[in-house]
Amino acid sequence: MLRRLYDWTMSLAGRKSAEVWLAVIAFVESSVFLVPADVLYLPMGLAKPERAYRYALVATVASVLGGIAGWALGYYAYDAIARPVLEFYGKLGAFEQLRLYIHDEWEILLLLLVTSGLAHLPPIKVVTILAGVIHMNLGFFVISAIIARGARFFFLAWLLRRYGEPIRHFIEKRLAQVTGIVAAVAIALGIAYKLFAH
Repeated sequence: MLRRLYDWTMSLAGRKSAEVWLAVIAFVESSVFLVPADVLYLPMGLAKPERAYRYALVATVASVLGGIAGWALGYYAYDAIARPVLEFYGKLGAFEQLRLYIHDEWEILLLLLVTSGLAHLPPIKVVTILAGVIHMNLGFFVISAIIARGARFFFLAWLLRRYGEPIRHFIEKRLAQVTGIVAAVAIALGIAYKLFAH
């Protein structure tokens, strides 16, 4: 199923309505969809590098709005909607594990800014829903989401404008690994701080 979703999302890049689809995918990725918006954003940015920053803005705005929707699902409708969605995608276990260890807004901020925002670890929808479940302040959440998602999409735009097609392989194959290492270090530092603070 994931492969079909991935292929379908990729196919949208060649349509005239690609920009609209980018907004739709970025929105639902942050709340209920499994395939990251990067899958659509990268071929669009490579096809029209002069529009890379415009696409980054579209993806950022839609992703933040989708994050607010994810937050609302966690805050108001976890059992009715969010839990079944997480279960459907096989992310409920990851969510419940995070829920055991994440108790305050600063821990969510770390996840949102560093791990989900940069490396999709865990998927952004898991973090946005969790932010709602723990009743993270919505204003704080929105500012965090703007920074996290904007940093990712505008960094991709910069890479595409500067390096073009040669950077695609690095983005698709290596960027997640690099940001994953950064995320792991950030999490380790966060855990260490938490242990020593108490």
